[in-house]
Amino acid sequence: MRLVRRGVVGVWLTVMALAGCHGDKDKGPSQAGGAGGPGGPGGGAGGGQPLAVEVIQVQPGPVRDTGEYIGTLISRRSITLYPQVNGYVKRIAVRPGEQVKRGQLLLEVDPRIGRAGVQSAQAQRSSALAQRQFARSTRQRAEQLLKEGLLSRQDYEQSVSQAAAAEASARSAEAQVELQQVELGFYQVTAPFDGVVGNIPVKVGDYVTQQVALTSVDQSRALELSVSVPPERAAEVKPGTTQVDVLNMEGKPVVRAPVFFVAPTPNANTQLVELKAVFDNNEVGLLAGQVVHVEVEYAVRESLRLPTYAVSQQSSQFFATVVTEGDGGGQVAQRVPVQLGALQDNYYEVLKGLEQGATVAVGALQSLRDGQPVQPKPARPRGEESGVGGAADAGTATPGDGGTRRPDAGTDAGTDAGTSGGG
Repeated sequence: MRLVRRGVVGVWLTVMALAGCHGDKDKGPSQAGGAGGPGGPGGGAGGGQPLAVEVIQVQPGPVRDTGEYIGTLISRRSITLYPQVNGYVKRIAVRPGEQVKRGQLLLEVDPRIGRAGVQSAQAQRSSALAQRQFARSTRQRAEQLLKEGLLSRQDYEQSVSQAAAAEASARSAEAQVELQQVELGFYQVTAPFDGVVGNIPVKVGDYVTQQVALTSVDQSRALELSVSVPPERAAEVKPGTTQVDVLNMEGKPVVRAPVFFVAPTPNANTQLVELKAVFDNNEVGLLAGQVVHVEVEYAVRESLRLPTYAVSQQSSQFFATVVTEGDGGGQVAQRVPVQLGALQDNYYEVLKGLEQGATVAVGALQSLRDGQPVQPKPARPRGEESGVGGAADAGTATPGDGGTRRPDAGTDAGTDAGTSGGG
């Protein structure tokens, strides 16, 4: 019986203790927590020490008006080689992609027909020279006989005419020999200038004619860039001033050149206007025929800019946290909606929402709340750092016209700030 009573007493004490705990919760924080609770001294947002945050001042900077397109590189010295004679391919002296010098042998067509032609012409020349010599001697004898009165004037004039014909025949034979020697040189296909050999579609033993392409030679030392843009944008291009950048796979410019040509009319099929620029390719290493990403810089203007790590995002609305004077003195954080433009070099263009010289927080954006006391301090240099505590990835790259990234900036100033950092 004593054990039963002790068990009942223990259960009763436990129930009373739990009831006391629930009672403390119903009394509220001020009664349960006493002076040390969140509402007491040192608690809440208004009673703590100001939060130290890094800040910058919004200042204008260069903003480039650009468009991103696809361009093609063209060699300013490129040639496709065709044989100037018909025949069988006897020898191929180079390989595709090989660097060659001017005059270097590339391919040889069987020259036996050409050699036979030279020998025939030489034989005809020898005969013509002999006939010319005989005609000259005959004319000299006729002249002497005419002086002695032993030859008529008609016979003398006939010998002079024969000598002139033999002279002309000899000159024709000599010219024929030179022609055959030139044609014999056509059996050897050589490089017209220093460059790189292209594809060689023929092989030894193939019969080629003057319409069969043998190979090509390209010189990539000077390349021409061809890019097509919309007509409305082409009207903004100034030859000699508008710059074009060739971009690598990471989107970084590898070479810049001014536009020197703007087509006077759009292409009939694409309705785009062709632009051309030329640059020295010695240190760039690009290839003729290569398709590249191109950025055309139409203009550069000054505008307010905000680094990506100073931007937070709630849904489609972007915000900046401004440090301003509080009602009770001191400085507090205030989140304001902003409308942003293009993203370039880790900076957004500020279209609306901030004034020049405004102090903006760039640190601790995740923990800042509206009205929270802050202690601003100059931001440390961040260099090329991007996307720190902000909406660095808010925009999407748009190829073609307007190649810079532009976030979908909302304009509803009453949107709740929510969480920062793209929360």
